[in-house]
Amino acid sequence: MRRPWRRFWRIVSRYMPKQLYARSLIIVIAPMLLLQSVIAFVFMERHWQTVTQRLSQAVTRDISAIIDMIETYPGNDGYAQVIRIAQERLALKIDLLPPDPLPAPGPKPFFSILDQTLGEEITRQINRPFWLDTVGNSNIIEIRIQLENQVLRVFARRSQAYASNTHIFLLWMVGTSLVLIAIAVAFLRNQIRPILQLAAAADSFGKGRPTPSDFRPRGAEEIRRAGSAFLLMRERIERQIEQRTAMLTGVSHDLRTILTRFKLQLAVAGSKEDIEALNQDIEDMRSMLEGYLAFARGEAAEDPGEFDLAAFFERAAEEAGLRGCTLKIGTNGNTYLHVRPNAFSRLLNNVIGNAFRYASNVQITARNSNGTLTITVDDDGPGIPADMREDVFKPFVRLDEARNQDESGTGLGLSIARDIARSHGGDVTLDDSPLGGLRAVIRVPS
Repeated sequence: MRRPWRRFWRIVSRYMPKQLYARSLIIVIAPMLLLQSVIAFVFMERHWQTVTQRLSQAVTRDISAIIDMIETYPGNDGYAQVIRIAQERLALKIDLLPPDPLPAPGPKPFFSILDQTLGEEITRQINRPFWLDTVGNSNIIEIRIQLENQVLRVFARRSQAYASNTHIFLLWMVGTSLVLIAIAVAFLRNQIRPILQLAAAADSFGKGRPTPSDFRPRGAEEIRRAGSAFLLMRERIERQIEQRTAMLTGVSHDLRTILTRFKLQLAVAGSKEDIEALNQDIEDMRSMLEGYLAFARGEAAEDPGEFDLAAFFERAAEEAGLRGCTLKIGTNGNTYLHVRPNAFSRLLNNVIGNAFRYASNVQITARNSNGTLTITVDDDGPGIPADMREDVFKPFVRLDEARNQDESGTGLGLSIARDIARSHGGDVTLDDSPLGGLRAVIRVPS
C-alpha cells in the first residue's frame, strides 16, 4: 500500500504550488470549502427538499379542498363564495374556465425541484389531468386541473409551495467564508513575511552583499529562533574571515620585512653568480607571498558596487594584443553588474589570464539573462585532463605537466577565482572547449 500512496502524493505534489504562502492558503481554504460543500449538499438535498415537499403538500391540499367544495356544493352564483374563501382564507386566486383542453407542457427549468415535487403531490392527492407553469412569472405559479365540466385555474405565490429563502442561507455561508478567508490571508501574510525576509537576508549574505538594514528576527517563535541563528552564524563567519585575513596580513608583513633584509644583504654581497640565484629565490618568495595575499583578499569584505563588464573586456582586448593572442568577444544582455568590483575583476583576470598564458586563440562569450550572468572562456591551449579539473581548484595545486612548465605561479589563481564566484552565489567550472583546449564557465547571479 505504501508504493501507490507515495505515487499518489508524488503526482499531487507535482501540481501543488511551491510557495509556502500558497500552500498555507490551501491548507486553510480547502477544509473550509469541503465543509461548506458538505453542508450545502445536505441542506439542498434534505432540508430544502423536505421544506419544499411540505409546502407543496399544503398547497395541493388546499386545491383539493377547493375541488371538493366545487363538486359537493354546486352554486348558481358562479362559485363566488368558493372564489372568495380561496382568496381570503387560502391566499389562492382561482378561476373556473370552460372545459377546453389543457395547454401543451412547456419547457422545464434546469433546476426543477418545484415542478417535480408539486407534480407528484397533485398526482398523489388529486389524481386528475393537470398543467403547471412555474417558468413564467417568477413570483407566481399557475396550476390548471381538468374537472368534469370545467377547468380549475389556480394562481399561487411561489413562496407558498417553494422554500424560496435558501439563497439567504447561501449568502450568509459565502459571506462569512469570504470574511474568514480575508482574515486568514491577512494573518498568513504577516506570518510569511518574516520567512521571506530571512530568505532574502540569507541570499544577500550568500552573494556577498550586505544584509538589509531593516532585517531583524520577527514573527512566530520558531521564525525568530531561525533569524537569530542566522545572525549569529553571519557574525561568526565574518569574524573568522576577519581573523584569517588579519593573520595572513600579519604574516605577509613579517615575511616582507625578512625579504627586505635579504635584499640589503645581497646588495653588499660579493659573487655575482650567487647574488643572481639568491635574487631569483627572493623573487619567487615575493610572488608566492603576493599569491597568499590575493587569496586572503578574495575573502575580505568589500562593498558591492557597479561593474562595467564591457569596459573590462576592452582592457582584456588590449592585454591580448600585448601578449600576441587572438581574442574574440561576444556579449548578450546588460553589461552593468552589481557585484564587488575589485573581487570580480580579480576573478575574471585569473580565468582569462590563464587562457592568455597558455593559448594563442581565446574566445569570450558573456550572456546575462534570467537573473544569471554566464561568462564562457574558450581557448586552444593544451587543456587539463578531465579527471584533474577539480584538483586545480584546490589551493597550491599546479598541474605543470598539463600546461607550460616554464610558467611560474603559486597554484592559487583558480582557487581564488572559484572562491570569489562562490562568495557571489555562483561557481566556476571547467569543460572541453570546441577550440580544442579548455573551457572555463563562470556563473554568478546578476
